[in-house]
Amino acid sequence: MTARAREMVAETPKLPEIDVRERAGDHTGNPRAIDQRLFMQLLVYRVDEALEPDQIIEQLGAALAAAGCAGTLYRDANDPRSLGLLTWSTDPAHFVTKVRSVLLQPAFKGLKLRDDFTMLGRSYATGYEPDLDYWLLQRPVEHAVSPEYRWAVWYPLRRTGSFERLSIKEQAGILREHAAIGRAYGEQGLATDIRLACHGLDAKDNEFVIGLVAKDLHPLSHLVQRMRKTQQTSEYIQQMGPFFVGYAVWQRA
Repeated sequence: MTARAREMVAETPKLPEIDVRERAGDHTGNPRAIDQRLFMQLLVYRVDEALEPDQIIEQLGAALAAAGCAGTLYRDANDPRSLGLLTWSTDPAHFVTKVRSVLLQPAFKGLKLRDDFTMLGRSYATGYEPDLDYWLLQRPVEHAVSPEYRWAVWYPLRRTGSFERLSIKEQAGILREHAAIGRAYGEQGLATDIRLACHGLDAKDNEFVIGLVAKDLHPLSHLVQRMRKTQQTSEYIQQMGPFFVGYAVWQRA
């Protein structure tokens, strides 16, 4: 090898190591990694004026059950003619096969997609989960189908680029403040969440999808209001919303 060839090899940047698994426990010396996560999708439809929305919800629930699809159907609190459909699977092909086949049935041709409210995300690990499998695969479903959590507020968000330029230590401090508030609401039984990442999955380039669920609606609004005072929301959120407010009337795990 010539001297120039050796120089060129030395100048070639080393390829980064890539690990797409979800990981937790590295900080405790008990690492755990799994290559599985849950995908969840929210679709919002407006029902044609010639149809009865609650009847369509009942028919859609029956069709989903017949097709073996788990999900939650919401009445839209802000539009009496709209409904929300939340479905999930560890296989994202589920949305373009089973769910798609149900929604394209002739009985549902009177549904018009409100695509501004479409949200698609995947469960993810922060690295501190004590039970990684439960957090990624079971917890989101439990919260989506719990009869105790009929009210839901779903919204996407994107952080500013400046947040990504912060050090890991600075990011951790900001996120801890945010998480502590969420835990306080959860420990009092006021509200809990479903957190999904949607990098590259969202039409408007959002990064996260948040589902807040609770027995009552007021604590959800209160939680969003309280979060506005955190450093993350007040300084590092570029965009947030639109907000879908729904009341669950059909749930199937």
